[in-house]
Amino acid sequence: MNTSSQKKWNERYQKGAYGTRTHPSALLTEWLPKLQNHTRQLRAVDIASGTGRNSIYLAQHGWQVDAFDISEVALELLEKKSNSKKLPITCFHQDCGDTQNQGDYLIDDEYNLAIMIRYTNLSLIRNLYRALKVGGHLIVEEHLVTNKEVIGPKNPKFRIPPQSLYDAAKELKVLSYNEGLIKDPDGRTAALAQLVAKKS
Repeated sequence: MNTSSQKKWNERYQKGAYGTRTHPSALLTEWLPKLQNHTRQLRAVDIASGTGRNSIYLAQHGWQVDAFDISEVALELLEKKSNSKKLPITCFHQDCGDTQNQGDYLIDDEYNLAIMIRYTNLSLIRNLYRALKVGGHLIVEEHLVTNKEVIGPKNPKFRIPPQSLYDAAKELKVLSYNEGLIKDPDGRTAALAQLVAKKS
């Protein structure tokens, strides 16, 4: 466990960071109805879930969700929300960026859907591929390198170069890929690479 990263994120969540960001990813809300039409079992994993805006949305739409995050503070907040709403979300305290145990916590052929929203870790995509059942889907949204005024990380190491997300998903069948400026539901603009892919 990277204790410095853990401490940083715990402090952010204790101070109420992202407290107003309760809306799920627009990419997820767009694609989820299309995926559910082809999926009988609804089991999903949310990587770097934070306080669970996307996990909660999935659970409210019938999915059983495993949520992984480095911040136990964020997970405690998510557990309180899911317990109060009686939602099927299981929280796991996990450093998703642990390079020594990269994705070892993911079980092969476990999930029908894997999401990784605005967490920069392209090396995890291969592990997420293995964690998907055949026919399962992957939804990834990453902050893109840009010189525009946008929300998100100021440090370029937490942004990805163009085409890199597409290249990282070469083992999957890409259903949709987009790069550019996206307006969030709260009206703020982000520079994003967005991927929807399927394990054939």
